[in-house]
Amino acid sequence: MARYRSILSVVLVLLATFLVSCGGPSVATAPPTYTQAQVEKIQTYVPEVQAVSDRAAELQRLIQTKQWVKVRNFIHGPMAEARLSMNYITSNLLPQDQKSARENVKNLLDHLVKVDQAAEVANYQQAVINSQAAFSDLDKFLKLVPQPGTQAEES
Repeated sequence: MARYRSILSVVLVLLATFLVSCGGPSVATAPPTYTQAQVEKIQTYVPEVQAVSDRAAELQRLIQTKQWVKVRNFIHGPMAEARLSMNYITSNLLPQDQKSARENVKNLLDHLVKVDQAAEVANYQQAVINSQAAFSDLDKFLKLVPQPGTQAEES
């Protein structure tokens, strides 16, 4: 009987060693990345946002010349369309970038509302401060957007 226990112990040790050696370390997964299709889809909305970002000087000029009706038209026109495009882009970003992108869109909206309120009462100082902050939010958002040919791999 003692002999069978010894043999059984040796077999169990060999079996345990075999099972442990077959387990190995888990395979490291690559961090999530954009596919070429995702980048192309995102890039269809980027020109609208970039065009509004490029028009920052125009809004500043309208505020400086105190053309409040045109300031409000700019906010409710091109800026509102850019915000809509930003929402489309946000939904297509990687999960870890979506939170930051949503925060930037929310901050942009808050600043645009304040510019609109300042334009309504002709408050030059508040309009300047909040318009600069709005374009800063826009620039932060654009930094989150993947560029064509970067971070893309075929899946």
